[in-house]
Amino acid sequence: MTDLGIIIISHSKGIASGIRDLLAEVAQDVAITSVGGTEDGGIGTSFDQVQTIVDENPKKDLLAFFDLGSARMNLEMVADFTDKGITIMQVPIVEGAYTAAALLQAGVNKEAILQQLSELEIKK
Repeated sequence: MTDLGIIIISHSKGIASGIRDLLAEVAQDVAITSVGGTEDGGIGTSFDQVQTIVDENPKKDLLAFFDLGSARMNLEMVADFTDKGITIMQVPIVEGAYTAAALLQAGVNKEAILQQLSELEIKK
């Protein structure tokens, strides 16, 4: 299996756990970590929680999927403080993460996955 994992960051605990559960159905062998909401159960994201899921993911190269802008901001900051490679994907969180997970499970390499995901890219 590849040294590529997936991280999911959402402002909602339910969204993050739901996506992780969905991906687990098609990608049992893919390392997936996720976080949603704030430490106190509210809506939002935090640097510390994103750092934790990056550290907990056993892979050294991560595809990151997020829902809103401040999640991306926290991802960018965490990327500056880790030795892991983090590729932040600008795609719909569910469709992008599902596509990546299914392709990883099938043994597709990172370059081919990024090519597939480029078709889903949100340009704004």
